[in-house]
Amino acid sequence: MKPLNILIVDDSATMRQFVRRAVQLSEVPVANVHEAANGQEALAVLDVNQVDALFTDINMPVMSGSELLRELERQGRKTPVRIVVSTDGSDARRQELEGLVRWYVNKPVRPEVVRDVLNELANAIAD
Repeated sequence: MKPLNILIVDDSATMRQFVRRAVQLSEVPVANVHEAANGQEALAVLDVNQVDALFTDINMPVMSGSELLRELERQGRKTPVRIVVSTDGSDARRQELEGLVRWYVNKPVRPEVVRDVLNELANAIAD
């Protein structure tokens, strides 16, 4: 199984640390974990780093997760697998992001959910 490169985007440093810890507990091989506090910072990280999985919050200042996902599509970039981590799990929000994300994880994040997502991703990359 190839080690994954992960980007965690959330304006809360505490939430980024929580997702990072859940990634570590997943026991999925990880090469690098990058962090960004908003979508604009995430774009800068993606400009210089190869990333396999992008965990992003939706509601952030400067550039929201929704804006980040739309910008990645607009640029037509080969982008990482996108996973939304948010307290806003409404049907309307999910429909708005349909086609832009692969998984939608509700906060509070449960480590076993992150593990399951990363295992599925790692197995898909290995195939």
